Amino acid sequence: MNNFTDYNIKQIQNILNKLGFYNYSIDGKIGKYTINAIKKFQKKFNLKISGEIDDKTKIKLDKLSHGYVYYTIKKGDTLYNIAEKFKTKTWRILIANNNINPFLLPVGVQIIIPLDFSIVPTNIPYTYDIMKNNIYALSKRYPFMKYESIGKSIDGRELYKIIVGKGSNNVIYNGSHHGNEWITSLLLMKWIEVFLEVYSRKGSIRGYNLEDIFNYATISIVPMVNPDGVELVINGIKNIKTNTDKLIKWNNGNEFSNWKANINGVDLNRNYNAGWKKYKQLEKEWGINGPGPYLYSGSAPESESESRSMANLTRNIVTRLVLAYHSQGEEIFWQYGNLQPDISIKIGKEFAEVSGYNLASESLQQSLAGYKDWFIQDYKKPGYTIEVGKGINPLPIEQFNKIYDDNEELLLIASII
Repeated sequence: MNNFTDYNIKQIQNILNKLGFYNYSIDGKIGKYTINAIKKFQKKFNLKISGEIDDKTKIKLDKLSHGYVYYTIKKGDTLYNIAEKFKTKTWRILIANNNINPFLLPVGVQIIIPLDFSIVPTNIPYTYDIMKNNIYALSKRYPFMKYESIGKSIDGRELYKIIVGKGSNNVIYNGSHHGNEWITSLLLMKWIEVFLEVYSRKGSIRGYNLEDIFNYATISIVPMVNPDGVELVINGIKNIKTNTDKLIKWNNGNEFSNWKANINGVDLNRNYNAGWKKYKQLEKEWGINGPGPYLYSGSAPESESESRSMANLTRNIVTRLVLAYHSQGEEIFWQYGNLQPDISIKIGKEFAEVSGYNLASESLQQSLAGYKDWFIQDYKKPGYTIEVGKGINPLPIEQFNKIYDDNEELLLIASII
């Protein structure tokens, strides 16, 4: 396993943990507990028992990491027996295959068997590839969830939009405008997963009936606006195809944990047409002369495919409000000049109350050329930047549970307020 990085090993440990083979620290190290877990996995699935991640073991792990398998119904099968065979729940099978009659299973028909664990991992850094697999897996588990691409990043990664709900009240949420704020993508994806599962069982979260929300609102979520930047921060330059030499030069080295920009060196949340020219003057004062890890606003508003795609999506939806998730500070920004509508502060106070975050005013550096600023300016509707967590970006994964708890209700009420 010499070719595996610490992050690769964390992914393997996480999958083994979900499957019940590994109950120790997700530490990215190959020790005796990890080797024993691999051997148990190999024995269970009739693979060569070596404790090594050989090709067949990796293929099997990859398939199971998606959280579902396919099964062809045989004569004599019952829903209960199939669930027992795969150690899952009958309700999971019914939701994923909503066209089958549980009392008259059609022999020879292939169905989806969701495995009995959650899809979105909350104990490892959240990459684009994991998010992509999670989106596909969730759409298999919950066929009423829709998703599509709204464009591509500079390096060719899809900019996914997930749609939850079917009502007339449209809202837009997004995360990870900045590469080292990937924890916001994880927040949105985990919230989606929890919402879908509870809705599918006709349940409630924090007293909110999810069937009512689903019928009232359409929530369009772009969980990762800057997938190239996220990839650069978590895995470094190795999976980047564009501007590789320039990136190292702009960054003054190969350590990209502080990187916020896209891989053109443009800060995407300074690339919208709201005070962009004024911000350009500030760049000169700050000594920013071109592409870099942060703060450079590009050659023109929406010069970047990522910000342009986000703006075009917003133009194409008659939207009640938008949430742009960032880290860190546990603050909610709600103003742009004096252009925000009167209702913005009332909504902002409700967001602050349910999250425990501070309703704040931005500094000059924070308040120009951002997505929220542009939305308020052009549409005169409520827009919010939500800064989650506290500390230095990228925030440690250990903060995730608190971040999720702080924001779960906010994300619910934003769709109906």
